[in-house]
Amino acid sequence: MNEHVLQPSPEVLQPQLSITSPSSAICPALLHCSLRESRSAGPIRVRLCLSPGFENKDCEEPFDQQRQRSQIAYRLDDHRSSGSESLVSLELYYTPEELESFLSFRLVGLSRYSLGWPRRAAAALWECTEGRINKTRMEALRAYALDRFSSSNTQAKFLYYAKAFLTYLTKTRLDSRYESFRLFLELPKAVKKFKLLTGRIVTIEDVQNVLSVLKSRYKRGELDEQHYVAYNAFITFGAFTGQRPYATIGRITAGQFEEALKFRSRQPTLHVSADQDKIRMDHYVPLHPHVIEAVEPLLDGKKDDELMFPLCAFNQWLIRGREAGDEIPLRRCNGYFVLSDLRKFTEQHGDVIGWDSSNRAYILTHGVSGVSWSNYRHPLPENVYDIYMKYWKNVDFAI
Repeated sequence: MNEHVLQPSPEVLQPQLSITSPSSAICPALLHCSLRESRSAGPIRVRLCLSPGFENKDCEEPFDQQRQRSQIAYRLDDHRSSGSESLVSLELYYTPEELESFLSFRLVGLSRYSLGWPRRAAAALWECTEGRINKTRMEALRAYALDRFSSSNTQAKFLYYAKAFLTYLTKTRLDSRYESFRLFLELPKAVKKFKLLTGRIVTIEDVQNVLSVLKSRYKRGELDEQHYVAYNAFITFGAFTGQRPYATIGRITAGQFEEALKFRSRQPTLHVSADQDKIRMDHYVPLHPHVIEAVEPLLDGKKDDELMFPLCAFNQWLIRGREAGDEIPLRRCNGYFVLSDLRKFTEQHGDVIGWDSSNRAYILTHGVSGVSWSNYRHPLPENVYDIYMKYWKNVDFAI
């Protein structure tokens, strides 16, 4: 067994020999390493020893004394910092211009139908804080979210916006203290009293009732024929396809329907481009025969780039009815009909008829996250139509 002694070079030794202060943290000793190598391919053992020619008693201080010194220094530092600021007494500020700048930053790239929520959150943030960030104001903002919204998801969404603003101030002002106040915006770790399910139940009878109200008001002369045909087509298309009213239905053009109806003898499907969908998903929507029957009268005289449905006019008509106390009630819940109920009906009635979950997710563009959708699935339009009609073929809103 051979022993190898590693000798440092003079360039390495020189800095060590020049240290003579007893308080130096580096021991001026030479390290002799004995490498003992076993013939049996065992692990290499390293033996460290101090060179007798460079003894320094200051380096032989027991480790327990060094540990005691470290603990004393830690206690001294902790005592010195006890008088510094804490989050309880700290108060920081921001300006309305900074909040407006953050809002503009967050609104970039959003569709006009998605602008309302960030604006309302910013207004509530200013109302609760008035430009001051401290423990009391943050707790008031948290209490506002818990009292204002019953859904834990909505509460988290609102508080997430406030947390994002604190992060924005941290980075723009180069002051990490702002982000420390996120502590007071955490949701309580409470056990849910019940599993949240939507309280809005929309049945096929509700859809038939809406169509019946439209027809009766048309007969009474409260609606002209042009608006009656358009509103009837809107309800029929929305209930059969479940497309989002603002993000999709209100942006579909007459040219898209013309293109879809070219293949009516086969499997008519409407192509919805990515910029017409909330989650930016390009997809095909099958056109039920009742939908084709309802939308065909609207195509007369329309240009290809003209919007198919008068979304704003229909929504205003519903609002005026509610203001006059003539809203359209929903039978299975304490509410009245709004445009988003058409999508709820499609989803809920899909459970009634046992609609295939994959076909439903694709057409509604809901629940399509994950590797299986992003890397593997891409349904063909003719298959989308065939599977859809297997379940929706016998559905009818006849009144």
